[in-house]
Amino acid sequence: MSGYDVEHNIPAEQKEQPRRRPDLSTFFGTLDLVDTSGSRQPQNAHSLPLPRDISAAYRNLANAFDMMRGGTGTAQEHGQEGLLEQLVESLMQSAEHPPTEVQGVSDEFIEQLERVPKKSLKADQSCPICSNPFLEDSHPLVVRLPCHKDHLFDLECIQPWMKLNPTCPLDRKVLVKKKAPPPPPDEEEVDYDEMYA
Repeated sequence: MSGYDVEHNIPAEQKEQPRRRPDLSTFFGTLDLVDTSGSRQPQNAHSLPLPRDISAAYRNLANAFDMMRGGTGTAQEHGQEGLLEQLVESLMQSAEHPPTEVQGVSDEFIEQLERVPKKSLKADQSCPICSNPFLEDSHPLVVRLPCHKDHLFDLECIQPWMKLNPTCPLDRKVLVKKKAPPPPPDEEEVDYDEMYA
């Protein structure tokens, strides 16, 4: 049985390749506790997520990106190691000193991102985050960020980043403008009633 994986009884040479991207279900579970963007705005405008939950969301994504960074070394081959390093550092800093609320974009904003058709992708184009060539996937889901025509990302990679940060990872341009808080309500003039004076 030396040529077989004992645990699964699979020939050793047929083992699956490592996953391209880590499982982000823990990150999205934590994000549900802190995301107040778009249609997820709380009823009470003054309620804020707990700092420990915000910190956990940043830390979970940093760990996922760190897993992408490790492994086969394809990021270094494509010159993307620096970007992932910067993203992990930024996320860990936010985890150490969490903001009072998450500033990421809404689901609606992500749904509106321009999708790039497969036929317009070139063989040498790859995602700046995971470094995988877009055309390695038989059905790539690639989006273009509004800051620059060449800022293309796998949706799976850019969505988690944008849920915590409203910026492009490459040039750090803010992609959405936050709405200004509504002005305080005017005090209505009360009609003077002599009977109650």
